[in-house]
Amino acid sequence: MDITYDYYRIFYYVTTYKSFSKAAKVLGSNQPNITHFMNNLENQLGCRLFVRSNRGVTLTQEGELLYQHVRIAYQQLHAAEVELAGKRSMESGNVTISASEIALHLRLLPVLTKFHKSYPNIQLHLLNHSTPRAIRAVKEGQADLAIVTTPLKAQKPLKVMPLMKFREIAVASPAFCLDILGKERDSQVHLKEIASHPIVSLEEDSTSYKFYSEWFMEQNLIFTPNTEVETMDQILPLISCGLGIGFLPELYVKPAIESGKLQMISLYEKIPEREICLVENMNFPPGIAEEAFKHLLL
Repeated sequence: MDITYDYYRIFYYVTTYKSFSKAAKVLGSNQPNITHFMNNLENQLGCRLFVRSNRGVTLTQEGELLYQHVRIAYQQLHAAEVELAGKRSMESGNVTISASEIALHLRLLPVLTKFHKSYPNIQLHLLNHSTPRAIRAVKEGQADLAIVTTPLKAQKPLKVMPLMKFREIAVASPAFCLDILGKERDSQVHLKEIASHPIVSLEEDSTSYKFYSEWFMEQNLIFTPNTEVETMDQILPLISCGLGIGFLPELYVKPAIESGKLQMISLYEKIPEREICLVENMNFPPGIAEEAFKHLLL
């Protein structure tokens, strides 16, 4: 049996996804077929490449050695394909983006509009995820890019690139500020003065929830929202109706403040600055459409 390019290509995907079934799905095949190919590859090379378990596969020492060479070769071949494709106009293709709620509103929406006007034939698939889920989607190959907010955790082969900084403020309805807090507009309060009042927050698995839990702890306070929601858009009507205080990006709530629907609660304690970042998986060479989208982002 001759070892063809297909064998090494399948080996690359099995190793990247650490799963025969996931590799089969990405390659448009089935698990028995992928397993058969990898068994043949091991027999031909005369060594075990994988350690198989119920949780997936890991590489043996021989498998690690082979992967180092295959990864370089595959990425070079893919780069050549991208370069050749770049000589043609982008008449088709797709980009899958996983984005957190804040990143979507503050950074992604204007770029999506510009990209669609520049490349109308490219399909965009947008996944609305929390930051941890968005990063996981990129790691597992379910999304090409993630646009997320700090704090975040990402290890190799993931690469993180900062896109912009933003600051959040405490806001509530004018009636809430006056009747519940007993404060006139523009007066300052300490965080501990509002911590015991109702707070509306993104759900517990969100980065925002983690961010404010840690910040409250630094102030010797406990972050205990009375209401948790899935999206940032759900916070605005709730706090506008006087159901509590929200911590939201200043750029996002500026129109509501200017119209009088919301009022900023000025705090003595400064809310730490956060960042919106781009995350990509360096194990998956980017396609030409993905590179074009990244160019607009950066």
